[in-house]
Amino acid sequence: MIQVDYSRSGKSVASFAPALAQAHTWLQEATGRGNDFVGWVNLPRDYDKEEYARIQAAAKKIQSDSKALVVIGIGGSYLGARGVIEFLRSPNYNLKKKDTPNIYFAGNGLSADYLQEIMDLIGDDDFSVNVISKSGTTTEPAVAFRFFRAALEKKYGKAGAAKRIYATTDKARGALKALSTAEGYETFVVPDNVGGRYSVLTAVGLLPIAVSGIDLDQLMAGAASMMETCRRADLDVNPAWQYAAARNTLYRDGLKIEILGAYEPAFRFMTEWWKQLYGESEGKEHKGIFPASVEFTADLHSMGQYIQDGERQMFETIVRFGPSAADLRVPLDESDGDGLNFLAGKDMDYIATQAMDGTLLAHVEGGVPNLVVRAGEKNAYTLGEIIYFFEYSCGLSGYLLGVNPFDQPGVEAYKKNMFALLGKPGYEEMGAALRAKLEK
Repeated sequence: MIQVDYSRSGKSVASFAPALAQAHTWLQEATGRGNDFVGWVNLPRDYDKEEYARIQAAAKKIQSDSKALVVIGIGGSYLGARGVIEFLRSPNYNLKKKDTPNIYFAGNGLSADYLQEIMDLIGDDDFSVNVISKSGTTTEPAVAFRFFRAALEKKYGKAGAAKRIYATTDKARGALKALSTAEGYETFVVPDNVGGRYSVLTAVGLLPIAVSGIDLDQLMAGAASMMETCRRADLDVNPAWQYAAARNTLYRDGLKIEILGAYEPAFRFMTEWWKQLYGESEGKEHKGIFPASVEFTADLHSMGQYIQDGERQMFETIVRFGPSAADLRVPLDESDGDGLNFLAGKDMDYIATQAMDGTLLAHVEGGVPNLVVRAGEKNAYTLGEIIYFFEYSCGLSGYLLGVNPFDQPGVEAYKKNMFALLGKPGYEEMGAALRAKLEK
């Protein structure tokens, strides 16, 4: 069960109750701005059970015939899956001895070196591809898919390659859907009413997560449990209401930056997923809390100085997990050369807890309000709870800000410039004007 402790924010959230009730109604009844993209609200209960079974069957097939899976997607088409896999299976997943395929993420940038390295790492191993794109025309994943599709066809022939390509895309239209139909790829659906950054619990995230060996049933059960909790229209018991209210109270007091952190290195890519979720949902109309992240305790030795003594424009949200599965205790050193024998026999969880508490007190006393999100043990059920909690809180928070939490109009600006500079047909005049600006 997720609990939010905002006692060290220095703020009361009671005044937000009426606005939260309105935002909650907009989400539950799909009547607010962007209401055609709130399919994720009831997704843990109403997901397509037939497709869910096909996802699990496809994952087993990939596990049986491939030593590697290349997941091609950008933004919400890869951050959630990577975050879940790294958190539950390890940031060193590909280096571990295991009975599941290595998983490589491509199509999230335009680096030739990065693409070549993935190809080199796969080498002669059998591999499959999961290409994820609603339209099939987003530049980064579309370019990467060309390379890996060609590699598959060269290795297995067109017919053999088609059996190793899994397309997660629109159910009826778009370039990738048309290609999949023509070539006979197995397809999964990006739901029309779920935006990319809210899609980790759809086929977008579930196929690669299942290939890694994570228990999907537990992940979805955790999300379903949190969905029921978030349905409660009560500020005293709904942690999503509390988190959305607390962060907006701090924002209205002039704190424009939120730093999300955890004392668990494996949570790093979940914070990357969180940054996209909140950045794209809230950063519009010249409003929004800027989402940043840290990895403690490592960043206490780098960003810690700024957090403690820098400009007072931020607050922290720390995710705290239950006990670790590993019972590691500090060994005794007879010479005590490092002076740490006072820790001998103490387990790492205890030491980490004291570091968390000491840091919290230091930062709060230094003028950085802290919110604490308390979660359960590090497992699939807990992560399902966390995913839904942050999604629901984000929808609420966007409405409290007065923006549409489900569009991203600003993302298109760079694409138009990029197309023009690359010489895409129809952009020639714009391209000439942009090149002239660059030459000044």
